[in-house]
Amino acid sequence: MSLRIRLARAGAKKRPYYHIVIADVRSPRDGRFIEKVGAWNPMLSKDDERIKLEAQRIQYWLGHGARPTDRVLRFLDAAGIAKRAARINPNKAKPGKKAQERMAISRQVEEAEKNKIAENAL
Repeated sequence: MSLRIRLARAGAKKRPYYHIVIADVRSPRDGRFIEKVGAWNPMLSKDDERIKLEAQRIQYWLGHGARPTDRVLRFLDAAGIAKRAARINPNKAKPGKKAQERMAISRQVEEAEKNKIAENAL
């Protein structure tokens, strides 16, 4: 049985509130869970206590092989319970295919203009 530490949504429409739960990976998002180990209220300001965690229980479940989802791992990293590796995706920052083509054409035009200026200077 593989376990996940994940969010289960509660709260009303347009008023989200999430429970941080230990659940089997096969159970649905808001369905059956083993234990509730925290809560997250994204409606509160960042100055307030948005995230509540039961650190000892989370450590226990991490020791028993529970794997946190990415969002929960962010919370655990901020609380100092688990370490989240930095993600580096250099391709995401690159412009799209068409933009790269336009940039290549503009570079060629600039080089051609520089060559003409250099030839005229001689």
